[in-house]
Amino acid sequence: MKILIAAILVLSSALAHAADKSEPVLALASISALDVPRYMGTWYEIAKFPAWFQKKCVADTRAEYSLQSGGQVQVINRCRQKNGEMKEAVGSARQIGGTASSKLEVRFAPAWLSFIPAVWGDYWVIDLDPAYQLVAVSEPKQEYLWILSRSTKVAPGTYTALLARLSSQGFDLKRLEKTIHRD
Repeated sequence: MKILIAAILVLSSALAHAADKSEPVLALASISALDVPRYMGTWYEIAKFPAWFQKKCVADTRAEYSLQSGGQVQVINRCRQKNGEMKEAVGSARQIGGTASSKLEVRFAPAWLSFIPAVWGDYWVIDLDPAYQLVAVSEPKQEYLWILSRSTKVAPGTYTALLARLSSQGFDLKRLEKTIHRD
């Protein structure tokens, strides 16, 4: 009898855990419009969800965007590694949809592979202040999240307000890691 009760408890616990995981995730919305030329320039990473492709980055992470001919955007990501050296990844981004679309795709694979859909990753601008100084970027599955700023420091109240908006979109903010900047 004790074994049966234990089995029922284990099974009901497993079912409850599975039910928790099946809760619907809020559909992610990007901002209504993005002025791509205004978005160009340097953005400093303030915080992020950990990503396998950034595991060697320990500080000073930033992205530089520059508009290229044909509407493409050159992306240069840099970060400091544990040994003190700067690591650099050069990629390309493109808008998906119209010229005001806030949904982009980015790739860091060689250009000759750009015809393969799998080399492109979603880059959705999901929150952006009117002055283009603070942005949150993610993708539909909410596996990745980056908070970027035009400077290495963000006013605490501004940061807290952004976190509240991200939380209301369903992001698990416990996953956020702040980025160190040694300036």
